[in-house]
Amino acid sequence: MAKGNTLRRKLAIASWSAPREGNIYGKVTVDAGAALAYLAHVQETTGEKVTITHLVGKAVGQALAAEPSLNGYLRLGRYVPHDEVAVAFLVSMPDGSDLAKAKVRRIDGKSVAEIARDLRERADRLRAGEDDDWERSKGVIRLLPTQLLRPVLWLVGLLSSSFGLEARSIGVEPFPFGSAIVTSVGMFGLDEAWVPPTPFARVPLYVLIGAVTDRAVVVDGAVQVRPQVTLTATVDHRFIDGFQGGVLAREFRRVFEDPWSLDGLDGPPVRKGSA
Repeated sequence: MAKGNTLRRKLAIASWSAPREGNIYGKVTVDAGAALAYLAHVQETTGEKVTITHLVGKAVGQALAAEPSLNGYLRLGRYVPHDEVAVAFLVSMPDGSDLAKAKVRRIDGKSVAEIARDLRERADRLRAGEDDDWERSKGVIRLLPTQLLRPVLWLVGLLSSSFGLEARSIGVEPFPFGSAIVTSVGMFGLDEAWVPPTPFARVPLYVLIGAVTDRAVVVDGAVQVRPQVTLTATVDHRFIDGFQGGVLAREFRRVFEDPWSLDGLDGPPVRKGSA
């Protein structure tokens, strides 16, 4: 494969054409102070490395469970609800040349630490070349010319993400991306960006996480410097209107303002020996 013609680039060329679908774009900026304290507590008590990405994944799962009209797919022009809440996270390969996906199933019922563990285990298999579905699909992508790859991706997306069919021989699984895709550009130093919809994924929701940065904000009438993070969403207008968007934004705010409630706590646990 010619230098620069990565799997990611080949997929992009084969997938996208001039914009013609109706998408909605929205963003919310939230205070990350409580979230960072909560994640530090979870890491200390569980030993699992947890990040903002895992917390956002949990919030997305909660929102999908709270608003079933987001947690589904289109089949022959009809909306069909999923029987579970699953979210896919994009995983960067070690050299940064390609992206793969790691799906976490039943994410709404898992703790942030459990989500982090599931995602870490899947990412480790992908990066070690031990994920059979990903390895098979890479072989097919490399083999097909771009002109043929476009209709093949469309057909595979239809069969796997609209009909729930599987073809393990070429790395195709039922509903491979669940109902949403979560990714992050914060590690690259970008404050915010927007995810372009991926046609063959056929999901209604894409969420992107920006960098956590200190910003001057007004708190109780006074200016303070607080850690802030911007979350952006690209959504399929066939699934979502303002009401569903409001559910998503409210869940983001609720989780970031009171992450301790995810564990049934009223606030940060009191350390022994503290006043």
